[in-house]
Amino acid sequence: MSDHEFGATVQKIVTEILPPSAGVAFARESRDLLIECCVEFITLISSEANEISEKEAKKTIACDHITKALEQLGFSDYVPAVMEAAAEHKEVQKVRDTQPGADPATRHIRRLLPPSIMDFD
Repeated sequence: MSDHEFGATVQKIVTEILPPSAGVAFARESRDLLIECCVEFITLISSEANEISEKEAKKTIACDHITKALEQLGFSDYVPAVMEAAAEHKEVQKVRDTQPGADPATRHIRRLLPPSIMDFD
């Protein structure tokens, strides 16, 4: 995924989490910083997961490698949500998303966010 595509994905998630009806604006500089943070986080987790898979003589990074990486890097609080997202992804792959609605990836992101971010009242 290119940086442009990744930025567009983050922008889509931000737009779904903070719709215009929420009355919250997201400054361009803030969005760019968020994108940089996301790229850094994904790079960190991916690199650690890659090292774990290489130590196990595996050529493919599996979900287990991601969860181990999260735990080793101090992000163990994310593991249950990641496991739930992985299970849901498997189900979505089986059904191939026959229902219209929100992007499944966005639902996973929402689960990872603290509830206070979702309060617009």
